[in-house]
Amino acid sequence: MKTMIAGFALAASIIALPAAAAETANIWVRADGSNFMPRIVDAFNKGHENQIKLDIIPNAEIIPKYGAAAAGGTAPDALSLDLIYTPAFSAAGQLEDITDWAKSLPYFASLSPAHVKTGTYKGRIYGLPFSADSSVLIWNKKLFKQAGLDPEKGPANWAEIEADAEKVNALGGNIKGFYFSGNCGGCNIFTFTPLIWASGGDILSEDGSKATLDSPQLRGAIDLYRSMVKKDLVPSGAQTDTGSNFFAAFAAGNIGISPSGAFAIGALNTQYPDVDYGVTFLPGKDGGWSSFAGGDNFVVTKGTTKLPVVKEFLDFAYSLEGQTILAKYGSLPVRGDIAKDALKDLDPRYQIAAEAMAKGRTPYSVVFNDLINSANGPWNQMVNEVFFGDDVDGAISNAQETMQSIIDQAPQK
Repeated sequence: MKTMIAGFALAASIIALPAAAAETANIWVRADGSNFMPRIVDAFNKGHENQIKLDIIPNAEIIPKYGAAAAGGTAPDALSLDLIYTPAFSAAGQLEDITDWAKSLPYFASLSPAHVKTGTYKGRIYGLPFSADSSVLIWNKKLFKQAGLDPEKGPANWAEIEADAEKVNALGGNIKGFYFSGNCGGCNIFTFTPLIWASGGDILSEDGSKATLDSPQLRGAIDLYRSMVKKDLVPSGAQTDTGSNFFAAFAAGNIGISPSGAFAIGALNTQYPDVDYGVTFLPGKDGGWSSFAGGDNFVVTKGTTKLPVVKEFLDFAYSLEGQTILAKYGSLPVRGDIAKDALKDLDPRYQIAAEAMAKGRTPYSVVFNDLINSANGPWNQMVNEVFFGDDVDGAISNAQETMQSIIDQAPQK
């Protein structure tokens, strides 16, 4: 009897224990994610006791702001971080090592390889894929038809790009055959580099320790762009475009072909429904194709006490429901095994972008910003000169030397 009474008392005490209090984790995202991120956070918050507080930070501010916050102990628990910056923050010791957790995920092998690569530093994982974008080639079907081209067939090699652009350009008036942002380092790493990759070249070694600019593949891709500029197939404004017309030029309806990103599919469909367009891969000189894998990695601030909440949120984001929400509102799926299901109710052109994403590449460097994105960096200085200037050899040589110097002074992988 005493044992029975003691058992009842123990059970009653357990029942009386208060449930663990729900916790809230703070996550930051750059403004580029302001369409999909609030929606996936809302969906998570509605279905879970633990909650996410989301802060959207302007694109230009998020990197310096997070760096300062991490150094000062006021950083958010987690961050949706442009994947190219993951190596730098990993090297700085500001991110949580999530290797064991990452590798325990049953779908780890299906996560975007390019994201996982940039999320890895010295063999440990500090970032996992969250949002994604791929670079693709888009063409105006109406202009192709008017130029006597097959409107359902995009160019599949460099010669076809130039030949198709010439035919569209011949329509005259304000119509031009090709467009690219000639003074935008970020735009050209995204859309020009895949031409080099698809032809067997590269601009950096696999581990980011060597600049490899001076190659036949780079020079060939430069020749393609210079030829189209010389033939007046490209609007003159491209030379000074720092990216403001990266998408807008094609959306206006008078450009035949333009390298772009998967984001253009949603933007054209919703904002420019009258533009009839096709989507294909960015080709190599003689065929094949490649893509830049862009988007964000999900990283966790070192020392956060909210790791269980953060993990719960990312588990939701990786579910079919989460991947479908992300896809619907502007991000390609980062789980290859369920990408088709996540995209099945959307524009079929997304499937091409998703395939490009799955095989996409991202240059690995702990000093990516100094090399590529900086307006005064060697990549941006080179591309503008080689596309529009007179000293191609000098521009490549200077960029090679400067890039290698920056790399040599940085901590390596």
